[in-house]
Amino acid sequence: MEKYKDIEKSIIKKYRKDIWSKFVKAIQTYELIQENDHIMVCISGGKDSFLLAKCMQELQRHGKIKFEIHYVVMDPGYNDYNRNFILDNAKILNVPIEMFKSDIFDVVEKIDSKSSCYLCARMRRGFLYHKAKELGCNKIALGHHFDDVIETTLLSMFYGSEIKTMMPKLHSDHFEGLELIRPLYLVKEEAILSWKKSNALTFINCACKFTEKCSLSNDGTSKRKEMKELVKSLRKTNKNIDYNIFKALDNINLNCVLGVKRNGKYKSFLEDYNKSIKDFNS
Repeated sequence: MEKYKDIEKSIIKKYRKDIWSKFVKAIQTYELIQENDHIMVCISGGKDSFLLAKCMQELQRHGKIKFEIHYVVMDPGYNDYNRNFILDNAKILNVPIEMFKSDIFDVVEKIDSKSSCYLCARMRRGFLYHKAKELGCNKIALGHHFDDVIETTLLSMFYGSEIKTMMPKLHSDHFEGLELIRPLYLVKEEAILSWKKSNALTFINCACKFTEKCSLSNDGTSKRKEMKELVKSLRKTNKNIDYNIFKALDNINLNCVLGVKRNGKYKSFLEDYNKSIKDFNS
């Protein structure tokens, strides 16, 4: 049996509970895929996006909903080693990728190296939206997982001074008719790492020319790594800490928050508080 068939089998058999069932649950719970969708699956070359590709393949083959998939890799200026690594893994996993080039790395390096990650991410998103439109897709699937959601939430609280999380799906603000979805939303990273190890797979860790030198170590400069270590530490005293953070975002008591913001407009608790007193006295 070819290796990719064993890998596919492991997803629906050995990792049925921790990966496949949670992948399907996210799609059903958040209504991520509808009949006749045309979905562009974005592959960065890492473990998460390649697992997403395999799960999407399996769902397309055996699911009840009919939809189309395009597997796309955007090359923002990878070196030859990383580019070939991605291509080789696509062959091993039997994922029919289309790779297209951009000059994002060069542009970012010339414009602003101090905030390269932020600028690179924005430019990547723009290129991917344009590619999705070119392919006639109405949805873009990304490989963000459960841990990404938790870490993003904590980053927003500790460094952004707001409670905001990574959503399971979003409408594009600038590309009408395009929607971004995250089918691995409920899958924990530890399950993905276990799947990778069990199948003896190796993926690029970071292909960015600005960070590839330090991508294998936690040098203290990455805020996301800081959040990952924080959750890991908290889990020692409360094994459900990450789930509790996640659940809290789905269980917000608006009667007990100082203020909320919607569509850029802030509303203080005092507005309803003072109104309730006037209604009581009238």
